[in-house]
Order: sequence, then structure tokens, then C-alpha cells
Amino acid sequence: MNVAEALRLIRDEGPPRADVTPLYANPEAFVAVVDAIVERTAALNYNAVAAIDALGFVLGGAIAAQTKRGIIAVRKQGKLPRATLSESFPRYDGGTDTLEIAKDALTANDRVLLVDEWIETGATITAAMRLIERCGARVAGVATLHCDLPLDHPLFNGTPVIALNQDA
Repeated sequence: MNVAEALRLIRDEGPPRADVTPLYANPEAFVAVVDAIVERTAALNYNAVAAIDALGFVLGGAIAAQTKRGIIAVRKQGKLPRATLSESFPRYDGGTDTLEIAKDALTANDRVLLVDEWIETGATITAAMRLIERCGARVAGVATLHCDLPLDHPLFNGTPVIALNQDA
């Protein structure tokens, strides 16, 4: 299965938001998208993968395992059992959410590939980017299955974004 076919599985789920769990459950499609992201991010020179709670963990974990890199959890508030840094961000429904990362998860020497399964408004991914930077690390790139924003959107602040729906 090629990447375009795998991404079609996402789009077929319909509005307002696609469900990526059928793609994750399809071994051929899942391997295809993980391989595609690993290939497209190879030149980014990262030494760690950070993934966003919760469906980003599946994709990020597979990328980290395939590239033999560690994975850093960017969790929803209150889920990490040690000292954290927090970033709040607006939800599209007008409310707010908060992400957290362990204070000691990264160092100034770390270059991070940040992974989430879907980027809609950009609020979640930019909050995660701020957390990584607050740890002293650098975001080497962002990888996702689907991004609703242009890859050069100002929210990304020049960070390379790999989105299979726009790269496939």
C-alpha cells in the first residue's frame, strides 16, 4: 500500500475530524506511514522524538523505535508523576487545555522531532513546541499524518513540518 492510499483511509472517516485508529489497526497502512515519515525526516538531525498525548504516542513511538531514538511524552495536564513544565492553549471550542512535559525530559543538547497524528488549528503543536524549547532543547521538525494548515504557517516559526497529506 502506498502512502496516498493509507492517507485515504483517514480522509474517508469524514468530518469534523478523521479517526486515525483504522489506519493504526491496518498493519500495511501503518507501516507505510511510519516508513514515509522516517524517510521524510531523515535529514532533520534529531536525537529524540516527542509525541503528544494520546494518538500521537502511537505514531511517535513507532517512529522512535524504528529510528532507535528515545521518546518523550508530552502529556495532558496531571498525567506525569514528576515535576513538569506546563503550557496552556486555546481549544477550537473556546475552552483551554494544558500540556505538560517532565522538566528533566530534555537538555540543551537535544534536537527533537515532534509528532502528533493530526494538526488542526496549530494550538496544540505550538504549545508542545514551547514546552520543548522551555526545556532548553530545539525542535528540529514536526511530523504528522495530516495538517490542516499550510506547512509554512507562521505558527510553526520556520520549523520544518512534514505532513503526509501535503507531502504524499
